[in-house]
Amino acid sequence: MKKYTCFAGIMIFGLVAMGICRAQNSAQSDSSTRPASVAKPDSLDWAGDVSQHKRWEFGPVLNGGNGLYDRSSYHFFWAGAQAGKILTPMIHAGPFSGQFEFGAEVFPVWQAYTPAPYSQTVMVNGQPVVQNWGGGNFYGVAVMPVIFRWNFATPTRRFVPWFQAAGGVIYTTHKFPPNLLVPHGTPGGTSVFNFMPQGGVGFHYFLRSRRSIDVGLNAVHISSASLGDKNPGVNSSLQLQVGYTWWK
Repeated sequence: MKKYTCFAGIMIFGLVAMGICRAQNSAQSDSSTRPASVAKPDSLDWAGDVSQHKRWEFGPVLNGGNGLYDRSSYHFFWAGAQAGKILTPMIHAGPFSGQFEFGAEVFPVWQAYTPAPYSQTVMVNGQPVVQNWGGGNFYGVAVMPVIFRWNFATPTRRFVPWFQAAGGVIYTTHKFPPNLLVPHGTPGGTSVFNFMPQGGVGFHYFLRSRRSIDVGLNAVHISSASLGDKNPGVNSSLQLQVGYTWWK
């Protein structure tokens, strides 16, 4: 399990590092090759350029994280794509000035790594009974059809912070999260369908006009809403997401 988490972390770190290095190299190249008389003015606002009303964004995303508290041994890796559209003009409200955006995400790769299955002997009416608990790796797909995001207005041409609230649904090939195993058809299992409400913060970092690296940190709750006979859920997990965005 840990090797998958490390792999996801390396990929996410690599994306951020490459993006920032590329932006720095691009800025150095522009300043060294452009005559002083036609130098790009500092007032050019890349972030402002994409904040125009009804602008679209889309691109790939990677997501990795860990469960918290009693689910700290759970690790996650997701890969997919995101899209969004700015719906409002700039709304001026002092430090909260910004724009409302509606978005969605699709994760055809959704993976959760949990402790291996195990057996436990308990006493029932004075007799030892062996209980088998599930575990291991879980695979599925996830759809986040509702993302409400507020993009803050900033004085910088590269950096746009945001916060968001979102919700989606997950389908896994086996019932998740793992719980006490029961014979097929016997009440007591969890569910292959789960919901994932979440909220978080993040930012767009513009490499150049209409191109940005996006980084977000989300608190995610996973629960079946009692679709199964049991609903242990993953009450809280912390997920780091990195993406690359084209703006149209």
